[in-house]
Amino acid sequence: MTMLGLGSACGQQNYENLDVESFATFIKGEGVTLVDVRTAEEYAEGHLAGATNIDFRQSGFLEKAKSVLDKGNKIALYCRSGRRSASAALMLSSEGYQVVNMAGGILSWKEHGLPLDDSTYEVDTFTTPSGKTLKVYSLLHASIRITYEDMEIEIDPVGKLGNRTVDYSSFPRATHIFVTHEHGDHLDKDAIEKLKGDNTQLVTNARCAEILGFGEVMANGDKKNIDDGKILVEAVPAYNTTEGHLQFHPKGRDNGYILTIGGLRIYVAGDTEDIPEMASIKDIDIAFMPCNQPYTMTTSQLEKAAKTVKPKVLFPYHYSKTDISGLPEALKAEGIDVRIRKFD
Repeated sequence: MTMLGLGSACGQQNYENLDVESFATFIKGEGVTLVDVRTAEEYAEGHLAGATNIDFRQSGFLEKAKSVLDKGNKIALYCRSGRRSASAALMLSSEGYQVVNMAGGILSWKEHGLPLDDSTYEVDTFTTPSGKTLKVYSLLHASIRITYEDMEIEIDPVGKLGNRTVDYSSFPRATHIFVTHEHGDHLDKDAIEKLKGDNTQLVTNARCAEILGFGEVMANGDKKNIDDGKILVEAVPAYNTTEGHLQFHPKGRDNGYILTIGGLRIYVAGDTEDIPEMASIKDIDIAFMPCNQPYTMTTSQLEKAAKTVKPKVLFPYHYSKTDISGLPEALKAEGIDVRIRKFD
């Protein structure tokens, strides 16, 4: 059953209230962005699969929603009981969005025995020096999502590898995309197209910018403040050093990135071995470092690289079938918090 939402006397557009069964059918359609407007804590307890979390009660809700939601998509909203999402629907419809609201909220969804997803992607939450929240989503292989304030940051977004997929059409439009190099497990035109909005800023190397036809080019050693200084980006070397492997990632072509966001320094190493330049990488809070020969590092190389960089938190990634289970114990004495997530 479909019920028409209330409009305002100021000419705000109406939205639709859908019952649970109609809503469940609706969100399976093309061009639908599903949004959970509850708090992050409520979201973590269980949410609809593929839902993006934008807290309605958090200050700046409308500004964040407008920065990440595409008016070309239909927006499907829900909350606990349907009240917050109804208010959000009225607000967004007044801005020209096509909006539907789930009447009864997630409570009704549960009453109908429909499934929730509490583990779509593993999420790690960090507090910046200023007390703000930064979230890191471990998506797939070398694909990472970072959210901070109104920023939606995607690193090497790839929609499908093997039997695993990431549905980027359900994600908010990215404010920033970083691509390290041209290989298909890092560069995916289709994923970038789904994420790209009018104001999306893409940062990459020269070869990827050539392939994509756009992008801000950074070479090894370049530093830039972007988005009015909200992110300091440093492009650092990423390459192979082992004989017989040099052709995979030749020196000088590909990028790793150090992103300073809200005072946190995040090192995304890209495809690299334990190169000498790592000795100059300092004060890293969060590091993503690869582990799968012949393309990147062996476990012993990664252990050596981690001891060189000394991040507070290390996420091994890009590890494919490599056994990395021994890394937490191997690096325990260094005081490095090794977090193994389901990247592969």
